[in-house]
Amino acid sequence: MMKVASMLGKERITLSFEVFPPRNREGIESVEQAMREIAALQPDFISVTFGATGGRSEFTLPAVTHVQNMYHVPAIAHFTCVSSTRSEVHRMMSDLRDNGISNILALRGDIPEGNDYPMDYHYAYELIEEIRSFGGFCIGAACYPDGHPESRNMQEDIQHLKEKVDAGVDYLITQMFFDNNILYNYLYRIREKGINVPLVAGIMPVTNVKQIKRIRQLSGTYLPMRFKAMLDRFGDNPAAMTEAGIAYATEQIIDLIANNVNNIHVYSMNKPGVAARIKANLAEILEMGKVDDASDLTC
Repeated sequence: MMKVASMLGKERITLSFEVFPPRNREGIESVEQAMREIAALQPDFISVTFGATGGRSEFTLPAVTHVQNMYHVPAIAHFTCVSSTRSEVHRMMSDLRDNGISNILALRGDIPEGNDYPMDYHYAYELIEEIRSFGGFCIGAACYPDGHPESRNMQEDIQHLKEKVDAGVDYLITQMFFDNNILYNYLYRIREKGINVPLVAGIMPVTNVKQIKRIRQLSGTYLPMRFKAMLDRFGDNPAAMTEAGIAYATEQIIDLIANNVNNIHVYSMNKPGVAARIKANLAEILEMGKVDDASDLTC
């Protein structure tokens, strides 16, 4: 199955989605249905998180394998430093390789309150070095257009990103953002520092107010005035908020592609209906990207 970095050419438009595994066995059926419906949209790839709350998930490997080997969509397995010992990481990499999975997204992960999990890796670059030394994987990492909440300033944050890339990263996926100008400025700054691996823009369709409260708690992401106005006007009406959130995300994506940010990853929150609406809104644009890509291949 194709490695993700090879899809991320400058001219090709890609659309991908994220899913998360069930928290427990009772949730397996509903998550499998969501994965099946999202895979049926034929995204360029699907990423599978390590666990909904940053902790361990025994369901990540089965979910990743399901996506790729049953639904035939290239899959990315999330790895986190939180709750990962060196022996567990090597076991998971062996299991992924045995199941034909060659894409990993290496993250530090959110550290839960009162965390008592063992951690042999404290920073993402240490985990990246371990995966790179194991060999055979296409490695992605996270980046933060608004700056990581634990960094003192953007200069420090970009330096940490450079450390991750130098450790062996093949591509980057951004944290969600709601103002495209922040990403354009960020792209200029990281390219200026010699960070030239492909970048995938992470977009979150916000379809309920609880989502944004959680996002603000974890990341401190900047919310532009027009986004706040949307929340204020539609937040108490679930149907209207869903409609507005999908429209806002679609508008963001169209603007990104118009400005040659061609690789889009949607944090779809296991909501196939939202994923389907966004893909439908972009149908002609995605088709245009395929035509451009095909013409490049014939040159």
